[in-house]
Amino acid sequence: MNFIQYLLKIGVASWLAAIGIWQLASLTFGKPDFLPGPLDVVHGLMELLADGSWLNFVLVSLRRVLAGWLLGSLWGAPIGLLIGHVKIFRQLIDPYLNFFRFIPSIAFITLFVLWFGIGEESKLILIMYGTSFIVMLNTASGVLALDEEKIRAARSLGASETQIFFHVVIPATIPYIFTGVRLAMGNSFMAIVGAEMIAANEGIGYLIWTSRLYFKTDWVFIGLISLGLMGFFTDKLIRVISAQALGRYGITTENRFGGK
Repeated sequence: MNFIQYLLKIGVASWLAAIGIWQLASLTFGKPDFLPGPLDVVHGLMELLADGSWLNFVLVSLRRVLAGWLLGSLWGAPIGLLIGHVKIFRQLIDPYLNFFRFIPSIAFITLFVLWFGIGEESKLILIMYGTSFIVMLNTASGVLALDEEKIRAARSLGASETQIFFHVVIPATIPYIFTGVRLAMGNSFMAIVGAEMIAANEGIGYLIWTSRLYFKTDWVFIGLISLGLMGFFTDKLIRVISAQALGRYGITTENRFGGK
C-alpha cells in the first residue's frame, strides 16, 4: 500500500480535498464575512483560544451533552426492555411513546425554561427528552426481535421468568441498546445547540448564536467544526465500549454498526 492509498484509507485525503475546495470557494467569493476560508477560521480560533473562551464553551457543551445523554439512556433502556417484554406495559405506554416521539425536543425549549428555569436543569431535561425515546424504541425493537425459540428453550431447561429476562432477553437486546444510544447522541447535540442559543450564556450553541451580533462568520464555522469533532470522538468512544461489551456475545461492531 503506497502513501496515497494509506491517506485515502484513513480519510485524510478526503479532508484535505474538502479543505482545498473550501479555500478556493472562499477566494472566489472574496468576502470573508460571507464565506471565511480555512485560514480565516484558524485566525478566529486563535482569538477564542487567547482568552480561553473556546475551550470553556467546548467543555460546557460536552458536559451538558454527556450528562443528559447518559441520564436519558439510563432511563430509556429499562423502559424499552419493559415495553418489549411486558405486553400490558407495552399497550399502556405505546400511545404516549408514539405521540411524544414525533415532537422534537427543541419544541419544548420555551416550556422547559419556564418550568425549570434557565439553569442546567432545563438543558439536561431537554437532552434527556431527546435521548430517551430513541433508546426506548431501539431497545423495545430488540426485545421484540428476539427469537421465541430461545425463550422456550430456556423455559424447557427450568429457567424462571426472571432468569430468562436477565440471561436471555437482556443479552440479546444489548446490540440494539448500543445502536439506540449511538443514534441518541446525535439528538443530544441538536438539543443542546437549540437550548444554548436561547437560554445560555456559554457553550458552543451560545457561541454560534452570538457570533451574528459581531458579524463573526468565522466563529460560526468554529462552532460547527467543534460540534462535529465532539460528536466524532464521542461516537468513537461509544464504539470502543460497544466492541468490548458485544465481543463477549460474539457480535462485532463491523456487523452491527457498519465499521470499526
